[in-house]
Order: sequence, then C-alpha cells, then structure tokens
Amino acid sequence: MALTQSLHRALEVKLTIPVRTYDIDFAGIVSNIVYIRWLEDLRLKFLDEHWQLDKQIQQGYAPIMLGTEISYKRSIKLIDKVIGHLWLSDLGRLKWTVQAEILSNNELAAIATQKGAFVSLQNNRPIPIPAELQKKYADSQQI
Repeated sequence: MALTQSLHRALEVKLTIPVRTYDIDFAGIVSNIVYIRWLEDLRLKFLDEHWQLDKQIQQGYAPIMLGTEISYKRSIKLIDKVIGHLWLSDLGRLKWTVQAEILSNNELAAIATQKGAFVSLQNNRPIPIPAELQKKYADSQQI
C-alpha cells in the first residue's frame, strides 16, 4: 500500500520496473544502488510526459540533480513485481523537488526525495524554473 496515497501528487507518473538478475547483490536482494537507476528511469518518464528533455536542450538548459534521499522499507527480490511512482512535490523559483515510491508486490519498499534545478548549457549556472513549467505545476494544483 502506498504511504502517501491520500496526498495530491502533481504530475504523477507510474512505471512498471523489471527486476533484472544483475540488480541482485550477494544477499539475494536488489542492491541499494539500483534504486538510483530506477529513480532516473522514473524522472525520464516524467520528462517524457511533462517536460521533454529534447525541448529543454533546444532551449539551452537542462535539469541537474542536487541531492537524493532514500528510505528503504523492505527488501526486493528477483521475482517481485515492482512499480514506481514519481511526482513533482515542490517547485520554487530556482529548485524543484520530486518524491517517489517504489512498491514491491503492492507493498511499500522504498520512498525517495530528490532535489534539483535547471542550468544554462552555456555557462552551467542555475536558471529560474521556466514559466511554462511553473504554470503546468500551478494548474495541476487546482483540485
């Protein structure tokens, strides 16, 4: 069961995540480093659906990561059915925050928070959150 199921999740995406043999560590469970890759997969799905990366690059900017925090709730094994959820939880003037849940067999396996920003591709300096994304986020907050 999802931990934050009752909360509004702006621009949420869902992804079925296959567990691969190379994801398993010596203890027979998914290695903690794999969760970082899964979060990347979820962010890429988010970008595909809501803020296309190719358009960002054409406009001269791109997202960067500032930090990741993960809390592991239960182990995931090779045969488990894994689903990830990711949503935009905060959008400030310069920084964004996404939250994610990883479910294994419909039980919460991990929660994560990632913070990031957008940078100019010309000078690698932070830029304000694009107005179009600010509007999309604000519109998604209208329940």
